[in-house]
Amino acid sequence: MSGLLALLDDVAAIAKVAAASVDDVIGQATKAGAQAAGAVIDDAAVTPKYLHGFSADRELPIVGRIAFGSIKNKLVFLLPAGLLLSAFAPWLIPLLLMLGGGYLCFEGAEKIVHAFSSHHDGYEDVGDPAHLEEEKVQGAIKTDFILSAEIMTIALAAIDSPSIWMQAGTLVVVAFGITALVYGAVALIVKADDVGLAMAHKGRLGATRAVGRGLVHSMPGFLIVLTWVGTAAMLWVGGSIIVHGLEELGFSWLGHHIHDWAEIAAHQVPASFQATTKWFSTAGMYGVFGLALGIVLIPVGTKIIAPIWRKVMPG
Repeated sequence: MSGLLALLDDVAAIAKVAAASVDDVIGQATKAGAQAAGAVIDDAAVTPKYLHGFSADRELPIVGRIAFGSIKNKLVFLLPAGLLLSAFAPWLIPLLLMLGGGYLCFEGAEKIVHAFSSHHDGYEDVGDPAHLEEEKVQGAIKTDFILSAEIMTIALAAIDSPSIWMQAGTLVVVAFGITALVYGAVALIVKADDVGLAMAHKGRLGATRAVGRGLVHSMPGFLIVLTWVGTAAMLWVGGSIIVHGLEELGFSWLGHHIHDWAEIAAHQVPASFQATTKWFSTAGMYGVFGLALGIVLIPVGTKIIAPIWRKVMPG
């Protein structure tokens, strides 16, 4: 009997340690997720633009495919790569992030140039819908990879514990939590018009039907605005990654100038608006820098990198 009681005591002690470890992981994940909140918002703003033009019955399946690709990005590629780089080559992380930031600047600038091109008539020849869907999904997953890399890197930097197992567990929780948050929000956004239509037709109260009609009428314009917000998010996130990467490498003059100019702009408004003005000024300057860099990268990406990529990865 005494042996059984000792065994139960050991099991109870192990359970307490395990529970404490779970609490630590959740606490670290909450802190890390809060640090990455800005990138999460950018991710949620960028994704809906990839759903523009598809029929309503394909929207949720496409969101699901992108979400699956996102969790695969985080768990299969970014988590082990982040842990290995953090342990053995932390100096390489800023360079890889800058490479991803350059891609975001390139893609955002390319979309703006295409939108304002004299040859752009506002319509897209979709061709085979299945091929277009595959192309859009893969494009969204590639963009998600860059944004997820930023999220996971920020989260990893915010973890206090030196234990690789604590870091890994925290990043797993962050990966699932942020993916659910981002793509749950995207699903709600893209299906809001369907909800509005149901409210307009089936609502028992006049107010309910009016709200439904308002949703139906406002969502197309809202999605167009969100598409532009997503493109802007690519540019300001990409620009900020490059500027912060340059600071990590010792080239801090641009970052200091942006900070100083944002401070000057903030002091031109009442105190209650200074923080907001500073944020928008900083994001705007990151975006302008990202757009300028992206325009420079367009010929490099389209004339040099894309042909090489097609040869290396045919099909």
